Amino acid sequence: MSGRYAVLFVCLGNICRSPLAEAAFRLEAERLGLEVEIDSAGTAGWHSGKAPDPRSCAVAKAKGVPIDHLAARQVTVADYRRFTHIFALDEDNLTVLQARAPADATAEIGLLLDCVPGREGEEVADPYYGDAAGFEVTWRDVSEAARALAERLRG
Repeated sequence: MSGRYAVLFVCLGNICRSPLAEAAFRLEAERLGLEVEIDSAGTAGWHSGKAPDPRSCAVAKAKGVPIDHLAARQVTVADYRRFTHIFALDEDNLTVLQARAPADATAEIGLLLDCVPGREGEEVADPYYGDAAGFEVTWRDVSEAARALAERLRG
């Protein structure tokens, strides 16, 4: 693949998984020298305008890519044309994204872990109701997917 890419990562509230996916992909894109627009959003707007969960911020900071400056937002209709790729972190959000896609959507919509050979159809578990260890597992999953996606986009 070649050309200009814009990638959006989507979970439910945009405070746990999708900001971590955004951060992991920023690291990989930078490592490979990819010029790509990167963002994250949620299918729900409950946390709009709020910073990511403190546990997500702690993991990202420890990995060298702080995310405490990010603000949650909800997916918009314009996102389906603005981004070339929209990745849901789980099946429920994938279903919502597909159902809300306008007729003129141009983004490729898929499940994030489908980027990882052998992990197709798997979801990134939501760490929100667990302890800090769950956020490390989320980081590991989104980092693996970010590496695979960055390599795919690099061609």
